[in-house]
Amino acid sequence: MAGAEAESVSAGGGSSGARRFTATLTVDSQGRTHVPIPFDPDQVWGRKPRHHVAGVIEGCRFRGVIDPGGEGRVVVLGPAWNPAALSSRERRAEVVIEAEGPQRADLAPDVAAALDGSPAAGAFFDSLAQFYRKKYLSWIDATKRRPDQRLVRIAEMVRLLEAGQKERPRP
Repeated sequence: MAGAEAESVSAGGGSSGARRFTATLTVDSQGRTHVPIPFDPDQVWGRKPRHHVAGVIEGCRFRGVIDPGGEGRVVVLGPAWNPAALSSRERRAEVVIEAEGPQRADLAPDVAAALDGSPAAGAFFDSLAQFYRKKYLSWIDATKRRPDQRLVRIAEMVRLLEAGQKERPRP
């Protein structure tokens, strides 16, 4: 992406791989702010169908999804998000961005192995928003007093993910 360079930033643990860069923000006719991403998120955070991210632009927090854009990848933020009520259609800004939620490298070895063993389940898990990933992991971690149930729940999670279920059905 022209006019933007990314650098790694220490994120304090996890594998979120925070990146800091200066980018030219643009505002479209619908008031949405476009943030160009000057790096390949697949190389930084691993290959995924969707990259859910969180970050800060000049002190204002945001959450979004990296999408393909006209000249590369971009995060599009709705009209409600506008740090300085951009009066002009374009300006330079400091951006810090990182992968949101639990990443594959952060998972318990048994959960990671199960997702590695089913590429379809793993890809679907990686594409989920952090809310759904955390819900599955909390459900599995709730078996601390019943370790025999952990493997059952991991297998059930894989089955549900393979079927494209964002969350497990309510009992």
